[in-house]
Amino acid sequence: MVSWKRYRWLLGLGIGLLIGLTLSGFWPHTPMYAVATDRIETFGMATGRVEAEVEAVYFLDFLTGDLRVVVLGRQPGTWTGFYQANVSADLGVDPQKNPKFLMVTGAANLRRSGGSRLQPSTSVCYVAEITSAKVAAYAVPWSPSLYAAGQSQNAPLVLVGATRFRPALGAGPNTGAGSRPAGGARKAP
Repeated sequence: MVSWKRYRWLLGLGIGLLIGLTLSGFWPHTPMYAVATDRIETFGMATGRVEAEVEAVYFLDFLTGDLRVVVLGRQPGTWTGFYQANVSADLGVDPQKNPKFLMVTGAANLRRSGGSRLQPSTSVCYVAEITSAKVAAYAVPWSPSLYAAGQSQNAPLVLVGATRFRPALGAGPNTGAGSRPAGGARKAP
């Protein structure tokens, strides 16, 4: 005769395992997304999503201020998205004065219009220039239908907004630089 008291822990373990497996099938699955950034002396690189399963690679040339973006195509060895902007021009930074750039990407929930063919990407690229204390945010104008069809996309990046994040180096204490812009994002002076 088998004593149930002796094997009660095994029964409890089996029931707990069965409940855990059942609940895991109903638990909402939240995907994790990782972005990467890297830099060398005069060049920066970052990744960011343009839609749920598609990622862009951002390249910033610190010498010229050129920000270029490429998106890998659905077929191996193809690139279907090509975008560009000049951060120096957008921020009013003189490339001859040795600008110091930082670049990262982040998630964005920008308004998407239902009838438009181009939608803003689900992430933005933030580029800061340290000596002028200005930062700009860029979105990729994205067409999921062109991507699905394997067609090339080539357009300027969309400047979502720009502002100062602190007074510029050498600015006086009463310049007003670094204050929060009223009414949301604005283009930097």
